[in-house]
Amino acid sequence: MNMAEKSNGMAVTYVVYVVILAIAVFQVVFAFELGPSLTLMMMIAALQASLAVLYFMHLGKERPGLVLALIPYTMFVLFMMNMIWSDAAHAPALGLELRPERQSQ
Repeated sequence: MNMAEKSNGMAVTYVVYVVILAIAVFQVVFAFELGPSLTLMMMIAALQASLAVLYFMHLGKERPGLVLALIPYTMFVLFMMNMIWSDAAHAPALGLELRPERQSQ
């Protein structure tokens, strides 16, 4: 790999980084000016995440079969992680303390 290929690769990395930062600034300004819209914010967050995965994790250079194989497993893991959060909402009804008070001596 010669020097031109290395510098070109870093240029793409910096451009993607700046684009992700610009999208984050857009989200903050949009939320303050017009009010947060859950669907729009989630779509923009998905765009940011896909840019990060494609360029910083180099998934864009992999075979399409690998990408298509990873998507269902990732969705399954995220779905199963979401099952845990609902248990925390029921903790007070079950008599569980989420943050037990410290005993002073």
